[in-house]
Amino acid sequence: MWSDPIADMLTRIRNATRVQKNEVFIPSSKVKVGIADVLKKEGYICDFDVIEDNKQGQLRVHLKYGKRGEKLIRSIKRESKPGCRRYVGIEDMPRVLDGLGIAIVSTSKGVLSDRTCRAEHIGGELLCTVY
Repeated sequence: MWSDPIADMLTRIRNATRVQKNEVFIPSSKVKVGIADVLKKEGYICDFDVIEDNKQGQLRVHLKYGKRGEKLIRSIKRESKPGCRRYVGIEDMPRVLDGLGIAIVSTSKGVLSDRTCRAEHIGGELLCTVY
């Protein structure tokens, strides 16, 4: 039993990029699919798909690397934890590496990137930062 399934997802992606795997399998949930969707839209992963089984399903994430094999995800860090949730408004939204990285936020409109949150003027729970 995991106490933080989102941290487990981020750790699986972090470990897979360190050994340059092409894909990683993660137990699926709606929030994890939302995080994978933001990572795909921002260009950090190639693609993802949900493999249905009789349980909760598997999320297969296809990782992306540069032309010479360099990692596109250099750091992926969990910000809000189950013991200490971190909520941010539009004024307090972090700019990761002055806009070179992204922050992933869970909002009332779904899981969005910090750029989308600023454009729509909404805040929420800061899930993780990626650069």
